[in-house]
Amino acid sequence: MDDITSQLLESIETKRMLLSENLEIIRDIGNTLIGALRQHNYIYLIGNGGSAADAQHIAGELMGRFQKNRQPLPAVALTTDSSVMTAIANDFGYDMCFVRQIEALVRTGDVILAFSTSGNSQGIIHAVQSAKTIGAITIGFTGKDGGQLQNAVDICLKIPSNNTPRIQECHITVGHILCSLIEKGLFGV
Repeated sequence: MDDITSQLLESIETKRMLLSENLEIIRDIGNTLIGALRQHNYIYLIGNGGSAADAQHIAGELMGRFQKNRQPLPAVALTTDSSVMTAIANDFGYDMCFVRQIEALVRTGDVILAFSTSGNSQGIIHAVQSAKTIGAITIGFTGKDGGQLQNAVDICLKIPSNNTPRIQECHITVGHILCSLIEKGLFGV
């Protein structure tokens, strides 16, 4: 029971710190996403492993529905096409998996949401750099120190933890908050 209690308390404390340190950044990310969607731009989401699952989860909430029935929003997780991912990895190396997709799909004004708990995934860093040269807005979701990603993106949300599970829990919590802000901002309450 002590281990269960300890993990739950750590999760609660991480979210308390997130609340005290990141409200303005979360608001800024929400406003950026709403603005891009109002201009008919796309949101592309990237990540590896658990972060890929988070990217897919949030894309699903935006394209499908979150809390209200409304028109679908253009949100695409670039983690889902195994044929594309494996072909690019085979021919160009894994670090190019998102870069090649971004070069093919992303346009000026689109938004890249890049998830990396460490902030040091080279494939994510390269993808963000590629997106910036196209004129996309780049947003990073990282852990406490931000890694290299914090300096590569336009906006960086750094979760106040070095514990991967706590970081991922907060990434998905913030993702849900952003979905709520987007629905309210674009479609009303």
